[in-house]
Amino acid sequence: MAEAADSQGMTPSPARRWLRRTAALLVGAPLFAGLLSATAAPAAHAAEDAVGGQSVQVSLDSVAPKAPVKSDTLTISGTVTNKGKQAVTSAHVGLRVGSKLPGRSGIDETAARTAYAPGTDAAEVADGPTAKFPRLEAGVSQDFTLSVPVSKLGLGEDGVYPLGVSLSGQTPTQQYDQVLGIQRTFLPWQPDAVEGKKSQLTFLWPLISSSHLTAQTGSDAQQTPVFADDSLARDIGPGGRLEQMVSLGKQLPVTWVIDPDLLATVDAMTRNYKIKAGDNLVTGTSQDVAKAWLSSLEAAVQGEKVVALPFADPDLASLAHHGRDVPGSLGHLQSATEVAQKTIDTILHVTPSVDYSWPVDGAVDPSIVDVATSAGAHNVIARSDSLRDSALAYAPTATRPIGGGANAIVADARLSTAFQGDMSMADTSTLAVQKFLAQTLSITLQDTEKQRSIVVAPQRMPTVSQAQTMAAALHALDPQRWTQPLDLSAAATAKPDPLAATKVPGAGAYPDALRQQELPLDAFQDMKNTQGTLDRFKVILTAPDRVVTPFGNAINREMSTSWRGDSGGGQNYRAGVQLYLDGLADQVHLIQKSTATMSGRSATIAVTVQNKLVQGVDHLVLRLQPKSPTRLQLGDDGNAIGEQPVKVDGDRSQSVKFTAIANANGPVPVTARLYTEDGTPYGEPMEFTVQVSEITPTVMLVIAGGVLLLVLAGIRMYTHRKRSMAREESEDNDDPGQSNGSADADPGQPSDPTPDTGPESGAAPGPGEKVDH
Repeated sequence: MAEAADSQGMTPSPARRWLRRTAALLVGAPLFAGLLSATAAPAAHAAEDAVGGQSVQVSLDSVAPKAPVKSDTLTISGTVTNKGKQAVTSAHVGLRVGSKLPGRSGIDETAARTAYAPGTDAAEVADGPTAKFPRLEAGVSQDFTLSVPVSKLGLGEDGVYPLGVSLSGQTPTQQYDQVLGIQRTFLPWQPDAVEGKKSQLTFLWPLISSSHLTAQTGSDAQQTPVFADDSLARDIGPGGRLEQMVSLGKQLPVTWVIDPDLLATVDAMTRNYKIKAGDNLVTGTSQDVAKAWLSSLEAAVQGEKVVALPFADPDLASLAHHGRDVPGSLGHLQSATEVAQKTIDTILHVTPSVDYSWPVDGAVDPSIVDVATSAGAHNVIARSDSLRDSALAYAPTATRPIGGGANAIVADARLSTAFQGDMSMADTSTLAVQKFLAQTLSITLQDTEKQRSIVVAPQRMPTVSQAQTMAAALHALDPQRWTQPLDLSAAATAKPDPLAATKVPGAGAYPDALRQQELPLDAFQDMKNTQGTLDRFKVILTAPDRVVTPFGNAINREMSTSWRGDSGGGQNYRAGVQLYLDGLADQVHLIQKSTATMSGRSATIAVTVQNKLVQGVDHLVLRLQPKSPTRLQLGDDGNAIGEQPVKVDGDRSQSVKFTAIANANGPVPVTARLYTEDGTPYGEPMEFTVQVSEITPTVMLVIAGGVLLLVLAGIRMYTHRKRSMAREESEDNDDPGQSNGSADADPGQPSDPTPDTGPESGAAPGPGEKVDH
């Protein structure tokens, strides 16, 4: 009725108009909500499809040339991948070159952005190259290549320019051109050599590995080494990590930083060696690989600067924060430094510098500096994120005097960390190279009037892909348009910048993440215990070097930096070294006996010392001590304790004899123990019982009877002789020359023979008699 009235021009009442408006709102609300939902859906869907703010991933696999000049053609290749759930249509890839970046901070800010930013990212290069894709399905990847003469990029003055590669297109819910994905990199622009002074670039090339040798060696004359596994053979073999480090490094202007333990380990592989396989040992077969690697390295380092780290690359921060609390720990650092130069000189036939120490990640505090320089190193390789220069607008020369005659060689943090992470993908490697080049150019352009020395100290053990990426970056600097190479020794002697920071940060500034990875106090206590066992063991050996050298090196390996992040592995290694050393020391021991029987007052007690070692032992003393010295004395002089020197040839046993005198019958407990000549106990004591047999009454009567018979026989002989002499004297007086009668003679009772008491002798056994043992 209302609709009829309205159509007929009738005027509705106010109440009716209010009802109509309310009804319209109620009916239209669901429709309006649906419209809002439909409008919001594409945006929500787009947000759902977006990955890092973009639904299409753009990867840059190569930029060539990496640092172009005016006459070059820039070629960029890569891949676009639709990460969203909708197909992309009418898509194309284009180049975007922005304005010159203001400095190193501008490079950092640009690298941190992920999504496309209108107004910040430049427009596509006019008449620039494009790669078109009519349709890019969800989950599908497409390769592209763009080439453009550098002259068309509109590059101006020298500097670093942001280079963006973007994909624009449409989606079913957003049917208009838009940027769906972008990747940014950097274009260092220095077509001619820099006008002014170039940066002097020192790049450290580390040859460092984890520990591979165990403390165990063979018993043969060559002391065949035993490896924990065969992973080192793979690392130095074709395509392996260490093989790549050598083959790449020999073509680069770098300073070699070498752990002597690595050389000693590979050198051990050139001869016979064994590999642990569970509880068994198998023969190693990579001698030729080891020889080839050492030969290649020796050729690579000839005429180049070589820096030797202390043997096994000890963890200086762990020593400073924990090891100094354990006596003897710093002595290991001293010995590790002393053996470093000799090892490299002997194997590579070059004389290395041992004047450098390298704390983990270049993080320093006063205690680390003290430890680092305690073994004679005057140069500590630090990093600019530890020894900061916040007040300077430029990167100063690396060398800084830090007091006490020591220098900090401060590596640039941005350049030193440029190649961390996974570089196995072409896009990450390409981006890392371009950013590294951009940073080096930006450093030079900070102040071309100052000659500055810049040091790069990368990660200690680069992967194959990281090493290849570093090499690509250094090769891009070959034209030396804004840098020139410099070895570490020259960098260390460069004139320091008077405005550069020289104060070592306090202990509180040391990064917590690094502190959590340090070797604990218990690790250094384990090393101390092992060293103590070794010190007690070596003094008895006739050829101590066969034990001291391998175990000394093993203790150095126990404090290696390579155990960071592998606390369980480090603990197992330390336990294995101690267990093996204890086993060797136990090869010299007393053979257990339970009872020795003495059947008389005096006898000889023998104790056997067994030596299962290949070499002989000497400078030992065997001590016998009865628990009741009043009942049993040892030695002819009646001492309560008996001692005899011990010397036993290899793989032999020696019986050591003691004279024992019993003062009472019954069992007497006796303790036997070995000691070194200085009185230090060696090995475990051995206890046994000396059983003294009772002297019976029958035996005493036999002895007394024998004595009585001897006395009576003596008296009889004396009386008989006296009578005979008297008779002869009387006959001489009565009738000289005529024999007297024999009235006093008793021919029927001749002198009694001496009794034979031998079979029933009660005399004590002789001192040489051997008792049961």
